[in-house]
Amino acid sequence: MMMLLISGCSSHKPMYEYADYSENFYGMKKDATPEAAAEWKNSLEESIKRSNARAIRIPPGINANLGYLYLKANDTAKAISYFKAEKALYPESSVFMDKLIKKAELMNEAKGNS
Repeated sequence: MMMLLISGCSSHKPMYEYADYSENFYGMKKDATPEAAAEWKNSLEESIKRSNARAIRIPPGINANLGYLYLKANDTAKAISYFKAEKALYPESSVFMDKLIKKAELMNEAKGNS
């Protein structure tokens, strides 16, 4: 009976897959270099890949953070796609994501008018 209880606990799937999100975010804030930012970006992308591979929900904020990194790099199309993905997964983020989408669209228009 005890083995059944123990084995039952080990099959529990995690709710989210954060990969090395926290460590890399801290590293980026502590050492604000392009390498640290790239490592954090890779960690966000890895979290999405692992979540998809394990068929679990992408953690809150991952798509939004990745979108923001693309927005800072002036890749507005990718930024908007990640903001929309965050909004679709977490509707409670709609107001904030809509503001970021609008900002990205304005940046895109400004690039086109330059």
